[in-house]
Amino acid sequence: MNSSDSRPPLYEMNPLGRFDDRAADYVKYRPSYPAAAIDAILEGLGEPSRLAAADVGAGTGISSRLLAERGLRVLAIEPNAEMRQAAEIHPLVELREATSEATNLSGSSIDLVTCFQSFHWFNPVLTLPEFRRILKPSGRLAVVWNLRDRADELTLGYTQIIKTASNNHPAERRENSIEPLLKISDFINIQSRDFANKQDLDLQGLIGRAQSSSYIPNSGPQLQQLISDLTELYEAHCGDRGFVSLVYQTRVYLAARSDS
Repeated sequence: MNSSDSRPPLYEMNPLGRFDDRAADYVKYRPSYPAAAIDAILEGLGEPSRLAAADVGAGTGISSRLLAERGLRVLAIEPNAEMRQAAEIHPLVELREATSEATNLSGSSIDLVTCFQSFHWFNPVLTLPEFRRILKPSGRLAVVWNLRDRADELTLGYTQIIKTASNNHPAERRENSIEPLLKISDFINIQSRDFANKQDLDLQGLIGRAQSSSYIPNSGPQLQQLISDLTELYEAHCGDRGFVSLVYQTRVYLAARSDS
């Protein structure tokens, strides 16, 4: 967290309950992840049908289903009841109520731990040792974010509107939370890769995408200003297409469990 920001770390900002009223928007308006990113996560792990994955902070199961569609058995760890209830069912996905700090999984039982758009809400001091505990010696950790590409004019405008509406909420600097992983001895061979991704949205989708973020106001004058600003942005960029495209870099951090 930026030293000039006196607000507490994200894991102290009610991470277990803050998405209670966002599940419906999350299902409708959150972006997916590119196939190439899933390829990179699974590369070298072996036959997918023989792998068990723990998707931690699974939310409504977007990433869990992507893994299951490759043949993995997925334990979707999600502490928020509303998010679990909104998740689409997949035969290879088992939803479980637990947290990143206490997954309730057996030691050395998991081939792959994934955190898609969730790691910044975890207490790394307690979470990373738990991940190492449940991973097999050959296991892998993947931390993934869809990072908005500020080189794209529309996406930059959207980002600026979100920063203003959220009072520059620290979650907008979510990738800084990767630093504990880079320093801890529980994981080694850490690498990152970027993959192009985009999300086509009509006006309702653009507004819904913003409202799916837990740190965006969901009522009052601030929400009305957000809607007004997003409408103006949309109308400036949609042209004859009827939609705009948010551009992302899907960043994947991969790490191996250490032997020590």
